[in-house]
Parts: sequence; structure tokens; C-alpha cells
Amino acid sequence: MSSADRVASIMTTDPSDCDRCVIGIGADGMSLVLSIVAGALIVPVLILIGTATRLAAARREQRFAAMRLVGATPRQVSVISAVESTVAAVAGTLAGIALFFAFRPAIAQIPFTGERFFGGDLSLGLLDIVPVVVGVPLAAAVVARLALRRVQISPLGVTRRVTPSPPRAWRLVLLAAGVAELLYFVGRQPSSTNGQLIAYMSGFVMIMVGLVVAGPWLTLVGSRLLAARARRGAALIAGRRLADNPHAGFRAVSGLAVALFVTSVATGVMTTIVAERGEPRTGSVLSSALVQSFDTKGGAGGSKARIPAELASIPGVGAVHPVYANPEHEPSRPDWLPGLVPCADLARSPELGRCAPGAEVAYVWHDLLGPRRASNEPPVWAPAPVDAASVEKLPLLSVVVATDGSATAVERSRTVLEAAFPEVNRSPATVADYESDFRRTLVQWQQLANVVIVASLAIAGCSLAVGVAGGITERKRPFSLLRLTGVPIGMLRRVVTLESAVPLVFVALLAIGMGFVAAQLFLTSQLDYTLHAPGLAYYLAVAAGLLASFAIIASTLPLLRRITGPETARNE
Repeated sequence: MSSADRVASIMTTDPSDCDRCVIGIGADGMSLVLSIVAGALIVPVLILIGTATRLAAARREQRFAAMRLVGATPRQVSVISAVESTVAAVAGTLAGIALFFAFRPAIAQIPFTGERFFGGDLSLGLLDIVPVVVGVPLAAAVVARLALRRVQISPLGVTRRVTPSPPRAWRLVLLAAGVAELLYFVGRQPSSTNGQLIAYMSGFVMIMVGLVVAGPWLTLVGSRLLAARARRGAALIAGRRLADNPHAGFRAVSGLAVALFVTSVATGVMTTIVAERGEPRTGSVLSSALVQSFDTKGGAGGSKARIPAELASIPGVGAVHPVYANPEHEPSRPDWLPGLVPCADLARSPELGRCAPGAEVAYVWHDLLGPRRASNEPPVWAPAPVDAASVEKLPLLSVVVATDGSATAVERSRTVLEAAFPEVNRSPATVADYESDFRRTLVQWQQLANVVIVASLAIAGCSLAVGVAGGITERKRPFSLLRLTGVPIGMLRRVVTLESAVPLVFVALLAIGMGFVAAQLFLTSQLDYTLHAPGLAYYLAVAAGLLASFAIIASTLPLLRRITGPETARNE
């Protein structure tokens, strides 16, 4: 075929070793993204484990207390509780790993990031399996030990319970510390990927843990407001019971608070990135300028003499601009720019900016564009204290070819540049090329964010169901006594609903607000963007999540009639 081109080679440069090669995300970038995803999922999972372990804690406490009364030692009780929890956890862990391997071929076909996976992409090594097999049973044993600490103090401690001390406002300290850490890195972005990972992940995790720590105090505040404004018996009972033990009231909704925080952060970040960079710049030199960059480390770089003369004669090419490397290496300065260009040369392309009056050389970005958008006016570049003759002796930082945007001009210029500099790993590309690749990556990130949101909400829903059911089971004797005194079952259901709804609403508002604050600080620090308000879909998703939560609470209410009969109220 006359229109066919022969492919003589394929680029094999790793994304980690190539600056803007338009070939994907580097390993460091993937580590940062996947680490944030893992952190967003691990905390809700840990909350679910803790909530599930406490599901039958009240009944187990009474059973182990009875064993203590007939002569069992604290050590024997600890061993029994640890074995019970560990055996169940080991069985569940092994079953989970077996299910993973069974469903791995099907999971690999799901295009989470826009493309299907290879089976090897979802492989697990010993370093992945061993921590899970050891960590999950160990965590279950520790939680069981903590849940039964009152039995260890005294076998009568289970029945002689006292009102725990109310939570204090100091519980907000960890939340404030997470915000302060993210705020500290605004304008102080770590230079390495590992530094960024530690900085942002620790801040996000600190806020998530801070929400869990501050939740009981917020529940106490909400319970006091509910009791103070109560006009009916159900509201008064619910307010008093929440104030008596806000820790137990918050425990059921803690997973949902973390899920709403994750949802708000993910939505805020993705909405802003789409608004700032989702639409390509077209119709101007900003989208059609072709840039060939060079590596200038160690004094290396391109040479002006090697720029082919035929490049300027290609139809559709307006000008060819050599950009020289700035010898002053001060990237920490906010006004520092990496390139230098003679003003006489820059005047041939007014859309790329102009020099200040009287300047001979200007400081510029390597692509003569920088982060500006197509709607911005061409910039006035800062003057550089050097003459044009001296600048032309410096190594090239890049070559910028101003084209009319036609495929012929761009592709012929690209071919000429690649032939002139075959040793350069950076392929010549336009801003449109970069943004096209970024839009594909953005779609992948959006899908990954959706997976995180759905998974975290599903985990939170399980935690809510387990927490509400466990709370009803723990309080079945008080509820039975209330029924014996004439309280109708309908009022008890309203009490349970209010006890779950009050901490749910208060903590949801805080989690959503903290999510947007964290997203704003991350965007400002990492990308210098201002948070954009999410669209209607976000508010519908939050409303649907809250409605689903109330539906889950309602689904546990039939337990009240079954477990609050007269036989439960007897003295044991």
C-alpha cells in the first residue's frame, strides 16, 4: 500500500525513565495512586473487623464471666476467647484467599481502568499472602482480648457496669493534626514520590482515624441536643441512652463516616482535575506547538547546529524556536524557569508571549507554554541578565516548532526531529498529545475512584448492619424490661432508629466537610488547583447512601420483637 508506513522500531523506554513520553504512568505514579487506594480501603475494613468481632461480645462476656465464677482463671478465659476468634478468622481468611484465586480469571476481565488485566497482574506473592494470613487472625485475637477486658478484672464486672466517662473535646486533636499536616505541605511539596506518599497518605489516614476518634464526642453533642429538644418519649429515651454511652452509639456508623470522607475526597479531586484539564486546548498554537525536549543533566543537551534547516520550510510551520537551558539551577524558587530564549527569536510567534521592553533574553518554560490555559493572554516573560550571543552557546533544553495544527505539518515536523535526534528518548509531542494521553489516564482514575467509592460504601453498609444488630443484641435485656413496663414495640423501634440516625447525621456532615477540606489542601499542594464544587451526581450518591443506611437500620428492627420477650428480662 502506498499510504502504509514501515515501523522500524518500538519505544522501549520505561515511563519512570521518560519525561512526558506519552506512554503511560510510571511506576512511582502507580505506587502513589495505588497506595492512596489501599489506604482508603484498609481503614473501613479494619472498622468492619472490629465491629464484627464485637457482634456477640455481650453474650460472650456473660458466658466467660460464668466460667470465671466456677473457677476458670483469667489466663484460661483469654486462651479460650483468643482461640475462638482466631479459628474463625483463619477460616475466613483462607476462604477469602481461595475465593480470590477462584474468581481471579473473571476479575481480570473487568476493565477497572479502561483496559482488562492480565492474570499475572492480579497475582499474589508470599509477601502479599503471609501478612494477611497472620495479620487478620492476630487482629481478631487482639480485639477479642480488648472486648473481654472487663471479665479479666472481675467476673462480676459484666453485670455491675457503670456509666463510662463522657468523651471530651480533646478527641478533635487528631483530626486537627491531619489537617495541619496537609496544610503544612501547601507550598512545600516533597520532591520525591516516596516523600509525597508519606506526606499525603499520613495526612489522609490521620484524618480518617481522627473521624473515628472524634465520633463519640460528636455523638454526645448530638444526643444532648436531641434530649434537650425532645417532645416525645422515643426522642427522650434515645437522647438519654446515647448520652449514657456515645461510644456504642457511634460504633455502628463509624465505617460510614470513613466511607463518606473517602467519597468526598475522591469526588472533589476528580471533579477539579476534570474541570481544570479535562477539555483539550484547541484552535491555537497552544495545542499545535510541537516540542522536542532534551536531557540537560551533567551539561548534556541538544545543539542548535543539529536543528535541520528543512524544518522551517515544511508547509504549515510558522517558526522554529530553540530554547536554551537555564544554567541557574534553583527549582525551589517559585519564580525560577528552566529555559532561556532570545527575544528576537520569540517575536516571530506572538502567541507564545513577548519579552519585557528593552530585554534581549527572557526566562521561559521549556515548551514556551507552561501551565496557562488557551483563554489566558500571552505572557510577558521576565528578562534574563544575559546577552543573546552568550545564550546561544548554552545547550538546548528544547526545540519548539510553531505549526498551524494540520496533521501534515505536525507529523512531518515530528519525523524530521526524530531523524535529527535519534538518541533522544523523548518523542516530540504537542500539548494536544499530552492532554489526549492525560484524558485517557483521567478516565482510568475516575473508574478507579468509582471502585473505591463503591467498595468503601459497601464495607460501611456491612459495618452498619453488624453494628446496629450487635447493639440491639447487647441491649436486649434493657429493651425487654421496657416492654414489660408497657413501652410499645413501635416506640422501641423509633428509639433504635434515632440512636443510629443522630450520630449518622452529625458525623456524616463532619466527614463530608473534612473530605472537601482534605481535597482542597491536596489539590493546592500537588497541582496548585482550587477545589471545584462537585456535580449533582455526587449529592445524589450521598443521598442514596444515607437512604440505604436508613434502610439497613430498618432491616434490623424485626430483631427487636424476637429478642425482647419476657424471658430475656429474667435475672441470670
